[in-house]
Amino acid sequence: MGYFRSAIDAMTGYVPGEQPAPGTRVIKLNTNENPYPPSPQVAVALKNINLDQLRRYPEPSAREFRQAISEVFQIPADWVIVGNGSDDILNLLVRACAEGDNRKVVYPIPTYVLYKTLSAIQTADIVEIPYPQNFQLPIEALIAANGALTFVASPNSPSGHMVSLDDLRALAQNVSGVVVIDEAYVDFAEFSALPLVQEFENVIVLRTLSKGYALAGLRVGFGIANPTLLAGLLKVKDSYNVDAIAITLGAAAIRDQNYKNARASQIKASRSKLSIDLKRLGFSVPESHGNFILATPNSHPAESLYLALKEQGILVRYFKQPGLEDKLRISIGTEEENKTLIEALASLIQNNP
Repeated sequence: MGYFRSAIDAMTGYVPGEQPAPGTRVIKLNTNENPYPPSPQVAVALKNINLDQLRRYPEPSAREFRQAISEVFQIPADWVIVGNGSDDILNLLVRACAEGDNRKVVYPIPTYVLYKTLSAIQTADIVEIPYPQNFQLPIEALIAANGALTFVASPNSPSGHMVSLDDLRALAQNVSGVVVIDEAYVDFAEFSALPLVQEFENVIVLRTLSKGYALAGLRVGFGIANPTLLAGLLKVKDSYNVDAIAITLGAAAIRDQNYKNARASQIKASRSKLSIDLKRLGFSVPESHGNFILATPNSHPAESLYLALKEQGILVRYFKQPGLEDKLRISIGTEEENKTLIEALASLIQNNP
């Protein structure tokens, strides 16, 4: 007998984007991090942390953070669950809802690969439904699969497209399981599916502070749903899944919406400019609603460009999988970083016709 369950031996683990060693000088455009610092209010809150907090366990429900969410989003605090990043809540959902072939996990692809990883750990039956070329939600197939869990990322990664509220509403109306709307990138988009949690008991909307709030290193995410749905997840949640510092700093970040929105607008403007510059180099660039672009080089292999950029200290994301092997996902950096990327790509293309 081996050390691990057969499902663990058989599965492929999730592979995060490359993180360079501390002190390494690179332009890092591969993991959709925010290129700007978090709110100055976070720095103030950090400076004022009382060290005595650290010898005690944190408040189990992250009450201070949930209260900030309640104030900003105008929802009751008991409609909020907090996690060690939104990935933590994804894990809770799969553990609480998925089981074997009787309680399937369903999602359209390509999308966030962690959905598959978490489902494989749980040995749940996984149903992957390909998006068509226009990335219209394959709603009839999703409804027919009728999963215990249906994941829909909007904006989606790596494609960057949004899913309409009408499609999400129709999905929630016609499946018996939980519909998880993953809004990790919603701070760079034009609308949110948050109103659907008031309409449907089976809908949960997930958010993270990693992208729009520039706090990927803090690991804080949250879900908003009817308390009836959250009750089951709270049974599965670790007692103290979010640390005291994260709770306090997360609350400070959430309350500074003006700063977050200003930075998001700056990133969206950079996204538009980078899209134009890439098109001028011969890339196909569909519209994105995240803080990244999925670009297809029309004259050079994507993998070759990825490797050549890496040699120059510029990291972008390359997915060696069907439907994505000819594309690069490029996170939006600062104006200077984006300019350096474009200059490097122009040189590679011109010198390697």
